[in-house]
Amino acid sequence: MTGRTVHGASLGEGCIPLRCDHTDDDQVRAVVERIIADRQRIDILVNNVWGGYEQMVEAGEFTWTQPFWRQPVWRWDAMFAAGVRAHYVASGLVVPYMIERHSGLIVNISFWSARKHIANVPYGVSKAATDKLTADAAHELRGSGVAVVSLYPGLVRTEKVMEAASFLDLSNSESPRFIGRAVAAFATDPDVIRRSGTAIVAAAYAKERGFTDVDGTQPKPLTLELV
Repeated sequence: MTGRTVHGASLGEGCIPLRCDHTDDDQVRAVVERIIADRQRIDILVNNVWGGYEQMVEAGEFTWTQPFWRQPVWRWDAMFAAGVRAHYVASGLVVPYMIERHSGLIVNISFWSARKHIANVPYGVSKAATDKLTADAAHELRGSGVAVVSLYPGLVRTEKVMEAASFLDLSNSESPRFIGRAVAAFATDPDVIRRSGTAIVAAAYAKERGFTDVDGTQPKPLTLELV
């Protein structure tokens, strides 16, 4: 489990926190090399790193939903650097080890903004790029035994979301662990290669595979119309 900071991280048994800024290629490479040295293999890569949610209010103005000509350029840069580019770099570093074993899974966390205007232009373009990365990487990995999928969460009860809980409808929200259960289900899915290159909604996949959130709830799958 990687993060820019790991001090005080409360992770489950067996999880090893590693400090890594995924905008720094050398740090990412060091993490991959350590895993290979310790475990001799990498089975699953979850590309979940993301930037661009910082500073939604600048100079007293809420900029998150502004039209593109009023958007701060740093938001575009953040979403591609700590997002699409980070996913691309990490995937490129682990794939050779997966190909060697003719087995592996890469999960790119994406969202509906890839298909529908939500909030702002940088958000949509970066998520669309993530889905294109998934599709094209899967094309180039055909026959390798390595699958690549995009995975769409719903409204996730992260720390930032819960800070704004009084302004949000959380009735159909998901715990942060729900998306992890989806990844675990992919790991045992005999048809995961058939799904390679596609975008999958976590809640819909949960219904298909029969898993729930950690509290036993079954989030309703979002659709293009509902999101």
